[in-house]
Amino acid sequence: MPFTSVNSKMVRAQVTPGQRMFSQRGAMLAYTGDVNFTPNMQGGQGGIASMIGRRVAGEATPLMTVEGSGTVMFGHGGHHVHVIDLNGETLYVEADRLLAFDGSLQQGTMFMGSQGGVMGMVRGQVTGQGLFTTTLKGKGSVAVMAHGGVFELPITPQRPVHVDPQAYVAHRGDDVRNKLSTALGWRDMVGRGSGEAFQLELSGNGTVYVQASEEKL
Repeated sequence: MPFTSVNSKMVRAQVTPGQRMFSQRGAMLAYTGDVNFTPNMQGGQGGIASMIGRRVAGEATPLMTVEGSGTVMFGHGGHHVHVIDLNGETLYVEADRLLAFDGSLQQGTMFMGSQGGVMGMVRGQVTGQGLFTTTLKGKGSVAVMAHGGVFELPITPQRPVHVDPQAYVAHRGDDVRNKLSTALGWRDMVGRGSGEAFQLELSGNGTVYVQASEEKL
């Protein structure tokens, strides 16, 4: 159920009987046909168990299930929309950046401490992701939101990518490793904001999505 770009801030999706998709509540802008929108309390295919930790941390983003037959246009808050097509790999993205995604994708929740222990948790706070991040895996499309548009950077073992945490949107790839590093010495950091004092280093095989802005949603 791929998304078609209407403009930089809106996408169109064709909904067919027997298939479903999920979107952030309030993201539907217009639709034609016989389409039903219902609140979803289970967080996609991940179920309630995958959302417990996020809800405890107050980091859940309410979703709605979209089913029926017709065409739906999605957008939210005037944010730029970028479509990511998955072919079996895993996408790591913060829940509030999800505009809409195929119901065929398996949704989960990952504790940030599992990626680098304490530094992984610090990474979550610096990027604004909190203690948990959302994972989407399988074959399907995902529409994510960003400020100022999104550009893609390939990640290879020979060429890791360093990203400003405030510009980070998401990354894909099951073997991508990421860690938080300091770009400046401790003494140089005194009196500075978090900004460019920290960097995200991503290595392995995959893609990182970066927005052309340091503004968070």
